[in-house]
Amino acid sequence: MKTIVVHEPGGPEQMQLIDVPTPTPAPGQVLVAVQVSGVNFLDVYFRSGLYESDRPVALGSEAAGIVEAIGEGVRDVAVGDRVTYAMVRGSYAEYAIVPAAQLVKIPDGITVDTAAAVMLQGTTAHYLTRSTFPLERHHTCLVHAAAGGAGSLVVQMAKSRGARVFGTVSTDEKARLVRELGADEVIVYTQQDFETEVKRLTDGRGVDVVYDSVGRTTFDKSLNVLRSRGTMVLFGQSSGPVSAVDPSRLNSGSLFLTRPSLAHYLATREELRWRAGEIMTLVLSGALKVRVSATYPLAAAARAHRDLESRATTGKLLLRIR
Repeated sequence: MKTIVVHEPGGPEQMQLIDVPTPTPAPGQVLVAVQVSGVNFLDVYFRSGLYESDRPVALGSEAAGIVEAIGEGVRDVAVGDRVTYAMVRGSYAEYAIVPAAQLVKIPDGITVDTAAAVMLQGTTAHYLTRSTFPLERHHTCLVHAAAGGAGSLVVQMAKSRGARVFGTVSTDEKARLVRELGADEVIVYTQQDFETEVKRLTDGRGVDVVYDSVGRTTFDKSLNVLRSRGTMVLFGQSSGPVSAVDPSRLNSGSLFLTRPSLAHYLATREELRWRAGEIMTLVLSGALKVRVSATYPLAAAARAHRDLESRATTGKLLLRIR
């Protein structure tokens, strides 16, 4: 089978398409014939070496496809089932070995493209708005990179909770898209200072929570726009990792800071089924819109990474495997 690996971490040029033997599922595992793989900044972090991994580094952390074979003891899925999964690396490949407990059957009415596009970032948006800081109608939140794959879903999930939602974007066109998703206010950060705008829009109070996937370039001002006892949720670092933080900075308003990971919010089979089930229901009802902005062949995965890192894209990027 064909798969993409990285032998020496670095830029997109380090990604190599190679042939390896097709694996066989062990007990409790499933062999998935991958049809579509999602592309995420998580993949960039592993490719670049920001996140450590054994070498060669397997890329891709979410996919959708068909069950090709099952290992001993697997009962929840059968050969031929359409399935999707997240947080199992190695989806930039024609086949993937996945623990059966981490698979979700794709409901009728949802395409494999949509399933692959929503699995990782949809469950991320779910845990951020339902668990890390459970939004309610009286809350106001700021979502950075609001036109991106994760950001656009966070905006919609936050609105589904009745919150007042501010989003930051880089262009007027992205601002239009985010307003269509329901954001109450959109700040074009290349034209406006988001700290000044958030304080103006909240009459100086600040927001209850900031959902920040950008990191280095937004972190300091994000802390500044929080209300007293507000929560800073740093769940990504597309602009680079944040420098060391002196905890005394949080004393400016008795602030809360968390750096969550999806893996810790999909800790059990029950939690996975809850989050994925709600996401799929919202997609089927039309309440959650999933926008795929570009699809690439597996051999063009490096181009997908370059486009993602340019931050010129909106919505989700996918790799078409078969």
